[in-house]
Amino acid sequence: MTRTAVVTPVANDARGMPKLIVIIPALNEEGAIGAVVRKVKRVLPDTPVLVIDDHSTDRTARIAGDAGADVVRLHTHLGVGGCVRTGYQIAFERGYEQVIRIDGDGQHEARDIPRILGALASSGADVVIGSRFIPPGEWQSSFARSLGIALFRRLLAPVLGKAILDPTSGFIGINRQALAVFAHRLPHVYPEIGGLILLRRNRLRFHEVPCRMYPRRTGKSSFTFLNSFHYTTHVLAGILVNALRAEIPLKGAGRHGFESE
Repeated sequence: MTRTAVVTPVANDARGMPKLIVIIPALNEEGAIGAVVRKVKRVLPDTPVLVIDDHSTDRTARIAGDAGADVVRLHTHLGVGGCVRTGYQIAFERGYEQVIRIDGDGQHEARDIPRILGALASSGADVVIGSRFIPPGEWQSSFARSLGIALFRRLLAPVLGKAILDPTSGFIGINRQALAVFAHRLPHVYPEIGGLILLRRNRLRFHEVPCRMYPRRTGKSSFTFLNSFHYTTHVLAGILVNALRAEIPLKGAGRHGFESE
């Protein structure tokens, strides 16, 4: 994989808070990415924002840079899993202690980031998920996605040891322990579900907090009815396979390498 990166790490702030970076995966989001970066910067003005541009064919990378983000432009399309893991690996290698992941389509509310950070500090969890389904009924997905999420909830609960209302959320905060796992092993395909299973297999903890979500106003979602159906069937198979696999200790992974998949 070839990547171009300009990332400036920051030291702990005057309050001694852990080093934090925000990563934003994006593919052809020129209509939304600038506003997303600016909103994050308003909430966290001293925190670096890293946009991972998944080989977009539009002006996503340029607009993100103009808005104040550091940009990694992938020279080939990796999909959301590879895109996010690239961000996590950069954050891990540069010594960051906490990472917020937020999507580049503008559907998440940047003002909810402090809530996620607060839960990371107070809950004892390694990963905090921003859930669009707390409280229930606040967000309505398409029929196909709603059906898939309902199935994921039911099947993941015994695998994870607890129920997760929003297992496909792309708005999460993680600490250094979870970052070490995700930087080396986050699946390239279906990273949200696979990430939860990785957490469980590595005995890490997760927690959900309510977060706002808005309808997409620009760009085009990749989740058509057919894609949602394929996503659901493939993830269900992945849940079964991962549930049957033996645990692989993290210490077996090389610091800079990717586990083959």
